[in-house]
Amino acid sequence: MSTRASVTDRALDLPPPYDLVPLREAGDAFAHACAVADEQGAGTLVWVRRYDLAEFAVVLEPEEPLAEARRAIYAGMNALAKALTMHAPPSRLVTFDWPDTIRIDGVLVGGARLGWPEGTPENETPDWLVFSAMIRTAVIRADEPGGRPLLGGLDELGFETADPGDIIASFSRHLMAEFDEWSEAGFSPIARLWLERLNRRGDGARLADNGDLMISETPGRGFSGRQRLAAALASPSWLDPATGMPWL
Repeated sequence: MSTRASVTDRALDLPPPYDLVPLREAGDAFAHACAVADEQGAGTLVWVRRYDLAEFAVVLEPEEPLAEARRAIYAGMNALAKALTMHAPPSRLVTFDWPDTIRIDGVLVGGARLGWPEGTPENETPDWLVFSAMIRTAVIRADEPGGRPLLGGLDELGFETADPGDIIASFSRHLMAEFDEWSEAGFSPIARLWLERLNRRGDGARLADNGDLMISETPGRGFSGRQRLAAALASPSWLDPATGMPWL
């Protein structure tokens, strides 16, 4: 797989399997990656060059039917959480809201999205998947954090040296490790790690074979609720549709 090189994209230190596509500040990483996925293929990583957001999307090549391939959202979120933890101040806790939201010490800083070719049947393998994420690294023109205690950016949480490019580069390596583990040991380790970060309800939760969230509200009585992954991914819970950015 080729690697584009220029003065502007050398700052993103990606391992060889990735093919970098940098966009200007007004770009949309998710939309662009979905648009070029057929042509440019797996490993394409689209990066929007902004200092206030770590915004990127990577094209994946699934090997399972769509109903199971959607579980890639969990591998991607695990990789992003590991990258954020590497750059976090001591004791900052990275957690998830199901299925796509990322919080640090309870503060919503962004989340992930998953795309696939429109019209793909559930029982057929998609030609591609796109995992995309957006993390607010710096807050611009907003009220004081005390007025929005559960919404914010990395700069307000002590990530003083958190460069978007460094976060994305760390993510790219962790994502490779996540998929290597999935290939060697199955999905169970991926699910277990993701669930460890879940802001849980009730006394337990597990991920079904298709990625749905199974929850238990009553101890000892099995799983009493099911939340559908496919439906939840249709509308990212962390994304403000008015601004196209994480809620603030």
